[in-house]
Amino acid sequence: MPHSCLNTIDPTLIPDNPYLLLTPGPLSTSKRVRAALLKDWCTWDKEYNDVVQEIRSRLVALASKSGAYTAVLMQGSGTFSVESAVTTLLPPIDAKVLVLTNGAYGERIAQIASYAKIPCLTCNVEETTTFSLEALEHLLCNDPSIRAVAVVHCETTTGILNPIVEIARIVKAHHKLLIVDAMSSFGGIEIDLDALDADVLISSSNKCIQGVPGFGFMLFKKTTLATCQGNARSLSLDAYEQYATMENGGGKWRFTSPTHVVRAFAEALCELEDEGGVAARYARYRTNQRLLVEGMEALGFECVVEKALQSPIITSFYSPKSASYDFQTFYARLKAKGFVIYPGKVSHVESFRIGTIGHVFPEDITRLLKAVQEAIFW
Repeated sequence: MPHSCLNTIDPTLIPDNPYLLLTPGPLSTSKRVRAALLKDWCTWDKEYNDVVQEIRSRLVALASKSGAYTAVLMQGSGTFSVESAVTTLLPPIDAKVLVLTNGAYGERIAQIASYAKIPCLTCNVEETTTFSLEALEHLLCNDPSIRAVAVVHCETTTGILNPIVEIARIVKAHHKLLIVDAMSSFGGIEIDLDALDADVLISSSNKCIQGVPGFGFMLFKKTTLATCQGNARSLSLDAYEQYATMENGGGKWRFTSPTHVVRAFAEALCELEDEGGVAARYARYRTNQRLLVEGMEALGFECVVEKALQSPIITSFYSPKSASYDFQTFYARLKAKGFVIYPGKVSHVESFRIGTIGHVFPEDITRLLKAVQEAIFW
């Protein structure tokens, strides 16, 4: 059994949560994962650093078998890791990035580039649709100054799933760097990094691997990362130096790491393996989302995103048109029944969102639908 799976706290002693988080993260975690938070760790201790090294290896193994990738962990929210990756990958000169945007998280990458004074071109499409591959091809053919392309895999503004395989094929045919924000998909949807040939993929501890918030991670192509020394615009977010310290220090972080969060994440990785890996987790998430949509549509709700583009991560629903509908009231009624949902984020329509990831199972969706039916007041 891997070192990280030796949970010394009895999970049955952990209290139940008062509600399920039906969100794209932070999300509901198991008692097993929360139990792993109840032990203190020393950042210099070999036992702890061995856990870090194991996490790094296991993360890479989830998406690559070639040996071409390495994992770099970074303190903070997922956005910290996106910023770390973008501002470490791109050099100070000749570093124009094309960001594909169909929601708030693609726009956030463009905002990161702006703050870091990285030349940035955006390809914007409606939040309820995805990108034209022909338009991407045209942009890359007509602007040779583009050095890299960035795309969000699952855009949780709506729940849309962008076609990263097809995008990667075009980007790599033009010999550009590829940045994949897989924040809300990694660990819940199978991703073949070797086939994508992405230069960096970014995700976070509190998403589909079902850990708790506190750090993110970047899966860098080793040959790409080797060229990145000195690129970083930030001391704390220098992914190259973080990598060098972890490699040379046997799992040591440069600055204080979120030890409890790291240990809980190690347990979450073991839990993922016990469930049957990413394929099994994807199947559960997809079942959750299918049951949710079927039930919500039966109650009269309508999805914002067409089914062909919908991810199993989070689903946007149009708000009822009734004058008596109020999201905060709806939210409060569901929370009182044990369910927390998300407000909408689509800019031009009134909507709300329900996540189907985390320690959530089909029977939970059945209970949610009953609660929604009882909460309807319009």
